Formats: sequence, C-alpha cells, structure tokens
Amino acid sequence: MKIVLAQQNYHIGNFERNTAKIIEAVQAAKAQQADLVVFSEMSVCGYPARDFLDFKDFINQCYRSIEAIKSQSDGIGIIVGSPAHNPVREGKDLFNAAFFLYNREIIGEAHKTCLPTYDVFDENRYFESAYEWKVIPFMGKRIALTICEDIWNLGDNPLYRICPMDILMEQKPDLMINISASPFDYTHIEDRKQIIRSNVLKYRLPLFYCNAVGSQTEIVFDGASLVFDGNAQLRSQLPQFKESVTAITLSDNGVIEGPLEDIVISYGAESLAEPVHFTPSLNINQVYEAIILGIRDYFSKMGFTRAIIGSSGGIDSAVTVALAVEALGKDNVRAVLMPSESSSSHSVSDAEALSKNLGNPYDLIPIKDIYSQFLKALSPHFGELPFNVAEENIQSRIRGNLLMGLANKFGYILLNTSNKSELSTGYGTLYGDMAGGLGVIGDCYKTQVYELAKFLNRDRELIPHSVLTKAPSAELRPNQKDSDSLPDYDILDQILYQYIERVQGPGEIKAMGFEPALVDRILRLVNLNEYKRNQFCPIIRVSPKAFGVGRRVPIVANYLA
Repeated sequence: MKIVLAQQNYHIGNFERNTAKIIEAVQAAKAQQADLVVFSEMSVCGYPARDFLDFKDFINQCYRSIEAIKSQSDGIGIIVGSPAHNPVREGKDLFNAAFFLYNREIIGEAHKTCLPTYDVFDENRYFESAYEWKVIPFMGKRIALTICEDIWNLGDNPLYRICPMDILMEQKPDLMINISASPFDYTHIEDRKQIIRSNVLKYRLPLFYCNAVGSQTEIVFDGASLVFDGNAQLRSQLPQFKESVTAITLSDNGVIEGPLEDIVISYGAESLAEPVHFTPSLNINQVYEAIILGIRDYFSKMGFTRAIIGSSGGIDSAVTVALAVEALGKDNVRAVLMPSESSSSHSVSDAEALSKNLGNPYDLIPIKDIYSQFLKALSPHFGELPFNVAEENIQSRIRGNLLMGLANKFGYILLNTSNKSELSTGYGTLYGDMAGGLGVIGDCYKTQVYELAKFLNRDRELIPHSVLTKAPSAELRPNQKDSDSLPDYDILDQILYQYIERVQGPGEIKAMGFEPALVDRILRLVNLNEYKRNQFCPIIRVSPKAFGVGRRVPIVANYLA
C-alpha cells in the first residue's frame, strides 16, 4: 500500500482555497499511483476555527467541501479532517472527525476522543468526545484511525480516562494513522517523536502521523509529519515549516520501505516535560523559522503586504526589522527612526546601519519638538512635580501615534518589538511601544533575542555588532539603562521561565538557589502587569507557554502579592 502524507497550510474558513488545495494533493497522489492520501486534523476548515464552529453555515460549508473531495476519491482512499454532526441528542452537536473517503463513498468516520482543554486548546467547548471506536478495513488492511491528542494519553499520569488505541487494539488493526494539528514550540518536535515512538513500542504497529503546517494568527504549526515502522524505527520525517506531499510504501507484510532516519531527542529523553533549565539557544533555528512563517502567514492570510516598525537602534527593534525583511521582502518593510533628546547618537547611526545592511527603506522623524509641546501643555497640571515615568511614557506614546498615523495613511501593519522579558515585568508603555498588530518577538525572552540576532548574522553582518554589544536601554531619560529597573537578563529570564513556562511557585523557585527577595519582586511584577498584557496584540507563539490565549490568569488578584 502506497500512502501519501499531505502536509498542507490551510486558511481558516477559506473553504474554496482549502478544498482546492486538498484536491490538488489528491491528484498528485493519484499521479504517484498512491492507494491512500492522508490530510491533517480539521483540514477542510482550518484549525482552530474556534467560535466559527457555532455557525450552522460554517458546518454546512464543511460538508459541501467533503462532498467535493469525495467526488475525487475514485480509486484512491482519502482521509480528511472536519467537524461532523453528532446524531445523538445528548452532548455537544459536533465531533472533531476524520472522514475516510473511497470510491465516492464515506467508508469510515473516526471521532476524536481526547479533547484537550489546556494552553491554546479549548476543544471541549465545541466537541463531544467519541463514544464508539472501529477499525476501518481498506485494501486488505485494518486501519486504526485517531486524531491528534488521542495518541498522547500515555505515561504515568494519563490526562484522560479513555485511551482509544487500547480499545482499537481489540479489533486487531494492522497499522495506525493519526491526523493532527499539533502546534510548534521550541521543545515540541522532540516530544512528538517520543510520544509517537512510545505508541509504536506499546502497540507494535506502524504509525503514519500527518501534522498541519502554517500559522493561524499566534499559533504556528510546523508540520514535521512522521512515519514509524512497527519496530519503532523512524522511516520518514517531512520537513518543518514547509508544505510537503510525500509517499511512503507499506509492504504486504507490514514493512515500511525506505531508509532509516535518525531519531534526535535533544533533552529529557525519559520525560515529556520541557527542559528544567532555560537555554536561550535551544532550537533557535526553529524559533527563527516559526517567526518567519508566523509573519508571512499573518500578512498573506489577512491580505496585507507591508509592515512598519519603530527602529530605535536597540536589539529588539533590530531583530524585528531583520525578521520582517526576511519574511516580507526588504521593499515591504519601512523602518521609522524617532530620536528624542534622550536618544544617544549611536541609536540613530545603528538604526541607519541596520536598514542599509538590510536594504529596507527608513525615515527619520525627530520627536524633540513634539515632546516639548506635550510638556508645555501639561506643565500647568504637572506643576513642580519631579520628572518620572509619566514624562518617559509620553515619548513612547508620541512614537506610537506617529507609527499608527503612517500605518493608517499608507496601509501598513505595525509590528511590535516588545520581548517576553519586558512583557512579563511590565517594562513597556501601553499605547506607546506596546502598540502594534502583531507581536513578533513577544514570546522570546531577551536572552533569546540576542541568540536570534546571532543566528540572523550567521552568514554576514545584518545587525550591526555595536547593537549586540551595547547595554540595553529604553532611552527615555539621559543615560538610562534597563539594569536601572530590572535585574540582569541572564538571571531574570531564568526566573521568568520557571514561573511562566514551568509553572513553579515562589517557594520552588527560591529552592533552586535564586535570591528570595528578587524572586518575590519579579513575580509580583509579572502579576501586577497582567492588565497590560491583556491589552496587547497577538504574539507569535514559539514557547511551551506564551502570553495570550494559552495563559489565562486574573487581572485583579492577590496571588504572591
């Protein structure tokens, strides 16, 4: 049996495009004389469709797409993901389903059993869990068809009461197929290899795993679909962050033809947990690829082409500009330099050097006079009160207004340059440097931003060396340094990682050897500034726990206060 894995990039709700893309892959599979072509979870409508699933018309269009795809199934099996009606009155109205199409018929339908409701997932809001499990006979093989999370319920602490494969094994299947929409984070590809291999070791069956690729607002799907033989040997891995239609042959005796692939697990080989200690350079090439894909898909799927960015000469804006140029092309990224009287001379020269290296257009708009007018207007009201954060934030908000004015006038999308360390501690100004339509590096700690800069400079100097070596500063008052308000980033990021990604409490973090008073101060900053993050733009997710839909904590609370 020749099986094709179709790893594709879908557009949520764009049924015409998604269906055409699926049919194109079916035709390609037929040209390769394939017997079966497999698509990813919710391939018909895109994942996650969220509250679009509440619209009857949306579900009707899913079924119309299934009909169109079914018409192409003469002589070839097709597995596609889609919502499906639940015929039982009790429970949710929909299943998360996989349709098995062959010779213009639906010959099988599998429903997802394990519905994740954690991090970015909220499937129990929309779907009913499966209540029956059947292998699907096809061309002399008995196929155990599951959906994403259904193969993750292994280990010492199962999250769900039912393990679908345990039930399906009673029907003596010959192979496993899993369709998935598994998001990227910089630890997850190793997790996937490990969990799929664990399934194969447990059930002693080949497993064909088809994952989605592409970015849906903040969530990036990296593909990297996998095929393991019954001996838990990796036989095929599709590329990360790229579409691919790849054929794999399963012989009559269940042997998968093709070379053995290396299984690389870079950490925690005995555990599915994320690394205990934060390593900024971990899989930084994958972080880079994920952000590039996140930018490209956000713009292309929204119908935008051009970005605008405030370029300060600092590391964060430099990395953001460089990433945007790579994703969108140099002519589509406009940098704006907005020095104030507090800006150092090298801020302008470094920002200019960056854009000259990258070849993108840039403008210089000094804000000194505008800032003076603000202070003049506020002087009767500020009175003799000393200079403080109020005056600093005015500078930032002037820049935000200028950038948004240019964006509105010329149709740009403003890309935000805030990093995760700043967002965690509230080191940013609402409606100022926190303005923007998309957070490019908002899920990268400051130390990761430096690693990204090094990666961007791997072939030639794009980001000037002086940007990498100077002390970080917001430059909102003379001689200001980030270290005036924040601890060293090497320490700060480690503490933040324990609290945010690893969900460690203050006592646990202090027990790791961090200074107790510093831990209390940092965690209090994180909690107090939730109101700022609640008003922030979507952030491209690259970590196991990003701010946004995957982290939901109260704004008004007293935990750790």
